[in-house]
Amino acid sequence: MKESYEQELKFEEVKEKSGIIKNTLLWILRNIKFLLIPGSRLEELSQREFEYEKTISKRKFIRRLKSFLTILGIIIIFIIITFAVHGAWIAPYTKEVANGVLIGSWDPPSPEHLLGQTKFGRDVLSRAIYGAYSSLTIALPAISFSVIMGVIVGMISGYYGGWIDTLIMRITDVFLAFPGLILALVFIAIWGQRMEYIMLAFGILGVPYYARLIRGSVLQARELPYVEAARVSGSGNWRLMFRHVLPNCIQPIIISFTFDIGGIILSLAGLSFLGYSDMTLIEWGNDISVARLHLIDAPWSMFWPGIMILVTVLGFMLVGDGLRDALDPRMKNL
Repeated sequence: MKESYEQELKFEEVKEKSGIIKNTLLWILRNIKFLLIPGSRLEELSQREFEYEKTISKRKFIRRLKSFLTILGIIIIFIIITFAVHGAWIAPYTKEVANGVLIGSWDPPSPEHLLGQTKFGRDVLSRAIYGAYSSLTIALPAISFSVIMGVIVGMISGYYGGWIDTLIMRITDVFLAFPGLILALVFIAIWGQRMEYIMLAFGILGVPYYARLIRGSVLQARELPYVEAARVSGSGNWRLMFRHVLPNCIQPIIISFTFDIGGIILSLAGLSFLGYSDMTLIEWGNDISVARLHLIDAPWSMFWPGIMILVTVLGFMLVGDGLRDALDPRMKNL
C-alpha cells in the first residue's frame, strides 16, 4: 500500500516536471525569433511596456502641471469664470443698475460702494465682476473660431503642399504683415461696433497664425512611417489628416490656445480704450476709457478695471506656461 502511494507520488512529480519542460520548449519555439534575432520584440511584453509607460507618462504630466504658478493660474481662471457665470449672485448690484444712471459720479469708496463709483454713479465693484462675462464671451468664441478654421486651413496646406500650400501661405502672409490691432480696427469700422462683429474680427485675425503654426507640424508629420503605413493600408487623405496626423500635431495648438485667450482680452481692452467697442457692454476697457480723464480725482474708477485685466491675462499666461512645460518632450524624463 505504501509502495503504491510512493510510486503514484513519483509519477505525479515526473508528470509535473515533464509538463514544465514541455511548456518551456513550446515557449522557446514560439519566441525563437525574440531569442535569436537582435531587436525583436514580444507582442505581449511590448503591450505591457506600452501600458506601463502610458501610466507613468500621465503621472509625470500631472506632476509637472502641479507647479505653484500653474495652480495659481488655474485658481485665477476659476475665479474669473465664476464671476462670468455667477456674476448676478456675487455682484452687489444687478447688471441694469451697474449700467444705469445713479447719484454720486466719481464718488470714493463707501460702505454702499466698496470700490467707489464711476461715471453716472455706477458701482465699480459690480462692473468689475460683470466685465468678466463680456471679456470671456468675446475671447472664447473668437479663439475657438480661429483654432478650428486655422487647423483646417493649415492641415490642407501642409498635407497637400504644392500650389495649394503656396496660395494659402501667401494669403496668410498678407494678413500677418499688418498689426492685428490695426486690422481689427478696420473690420470694426466697416462692420460696426457690436459684440458679434468684434468677436468675428478677432476670430478671423487668428486664423492665419494657427494655419501657419499647424502647417509647420504637418510638414514634419506627413513623412513619418506611421503615416506611410496608414496610407498603404488604404486610408483616405481626410482620414490621414485628421485621424493620424492631427493628433500628433495638436500640442502647440493647445499651448497657443491658452496663451491667446489672454491676448484677445488684452486686445479687446485696447480697442475699448480707443473707443472701438460696444459701449452698451460692461467691459473693463470701456471703464478705463471713460475714467482716463479722472485719473487724479477718481483713480479707483480706472485702477480696478485695470487690475481685473492684469489678473485675468496673468492667469491664462500662467496656465499656458504650465501646459508648455508639462507637454515639453525635453522634460519627459524629469
